[in-house]
Amino acid sequence: MRRKRNITNLKSQRGVVITLVAVLMLFVVGAMAALSIDVVTFYTARSEAQLAADAAALAGARALANSGATSDTTGVSMANAWTVAQAVALQVAEQNQVAGTNLTAAQVTVPAAPAGTLPTNPTFTVSVQLTNLPTFFARIWGTKFITLSASATAEAYNPSGASATTAGTTIPVAPICVKPWLLPNIDPSPGGTTIFSATTGAITNSALLGWTSGTQLQTACSNNCSPPPLPTPIAWNFYPGDATTTFPPPTHALPTCAPALTTPYEESIAGCIQTNAIACNSTANIDTNNYFTRKTETAHGVNCLTHSATNKGDQVDPAYASPPFQFLAGNDNPITGLAGNDVMVSDSLVTVPVFDVGSGPPFSPPTNPVQIIGFVQLFLSPNGMATPTFGMNRGRVNTTVINMAGCGTGATGTPILGNGASPVAVRLISPP
Repeated sequence: MRRKRNITNLKSQRGVVITLVAVLMLFVVGAMAALSIDVVTFYTARSEAQLAADAAALAGARALANSGATSDTTGVSMANAWTVAQAVALQVAEQNQVAGTNLTAAQVTVPAAPAGTLPTNPTFTVSVQLTNLPTFFARIWGTKFITLSASATAEAYNPSGASATTAGTTIPVAPICVKPWLLPNIDPSPGGTTIFSATTGAITNSALLGWTSGTQLQTACSNNCSPPPLPTPIAWNFYPGDATTTFPPPTHALPTCAPALTTPYEESIAGCIQTNAIACNSTANIDTNNYFTRKTETAHGVNCLTHSATNKGDQVDPAYASPPFQFLAGNDNPITGLAGNDVMVSDSLVTVPVFDVGSGPPFSPPTNPVQIIGFVQLFLSPNGMATPTFGMNRGRVNTTVINMAGCGTGATGTPILGNGASPVAVRLISPP
């Protein structure tokens, strides 16, 4: 009888153990579910928040770079540009989804404008925070919502450094899509001397920002650059770049124009040369070939690029004719429905390399190769009108100065690759 009772008790204990194991397994399964579902959901949402912060920070920094404010040595225009950058960054952030829902302004923090003297290479930090991300299996432990955050910092890097005083303290940039025009370092404004300090790359005269006058961008060679010596440098008179070495024509993504582009020089103007970034403090070759159609081809390439062949190109908005610049889309802008609206970028924006001409005047004729010490960003045909292809002024291009970025001969280090038509590089510096 005693043995039978022991067996019965043992079976009862086994039943209790099985029940306990079952209950324990329920908690284990719940914990594993929480780890496998809630943790994956958290990290997915965290990645989405980080991408949103990255995009918004880059958008804000690009707005600062495109505004022209980084070229203002007084720092006055940076405050207005910062307001534009905040609005752009917030708009970009709100277009991103985290956990299936678009971000709201309350979940995004954009930086206030820095106090005091504003730098010419400002950083822009955006933070994203969600406090109500719902959980699934973690509710077993009473956790219904979790908080996640992400932040990113982008920089609008202008190497000119308005406060630059010492050679060798700046890192050069290497813009892409530069045009095949080598511009001498001569300020075209009345009483101007140079655009940049040839040594440090510091901007000599920030009042050149927004400058538009009767001085038109034109070739220095009257078409033919072959007879030595080359003409003496004159402000806003460019020397054509060598298309076989420094400025190879693009091979794809060329715009469609009437008449069609037919020469490498026209293609280099109207298209984007991405295969050969031009670095500050590097050298470039002047094209000394006999080229009697250069003026006509300059006008044709510019009209093709700016969509202004019928006098309906983009314009500099007169209400924003100083930093932060904005532009009016013309009727021939290729984006449908954009005509008449303010835009921050335009095909009419180009970057032109500036080369060292010494400490003149007087200046001596340049010899190959020339040394690049900076870049100017220009808005071509700022009134939306076509550049004449025939007549006395053919090949003379109206311009407005939008940005300046100098490196000088003392710039050192690996060049930072530029972004499209802007000489002011935009890069994400945090997270790495």
